[in-house]
Amino acid sequence: MYLIVWEYHVKVDCTADFEKIYGESGDWVELFQKESGYAATELLRDEQDPRRYLTIDRWASQEAYEQFLVQRQNEYEALDAKCQALTENESLLGKWQTPDHKTR
Repeated sequence: MYLIVWEYHVKVDCTADFEKIYGESGDWVELFQKESGYAATELLRDEQDPRRYLTIDRWASQEAYEQFLVQRQNEYEALDAKCQALTENESLLGKWQTPDHKTR
């Protein structure tokens, strides 16, 4: 499994719109679901700072994610531009690969 983790600081009065677009039935999930390698997205809100969020996007593999980016680049960029108004900043925290659990 390949995971992409983002951190967002959402503008005041934008949290409801942010949660709608980034949540499990939001615009991002709708876009990701167009590719067979997409697995799921998790949206998390910080208990101490209700305007701080994480998203965890799960893909079958790095290759599936990269294929999505190539095939859906224009749609991705358009949606990303639309969402810029909701956040003060966003940061890619990392791209993660689940370890291979082969036994020795």
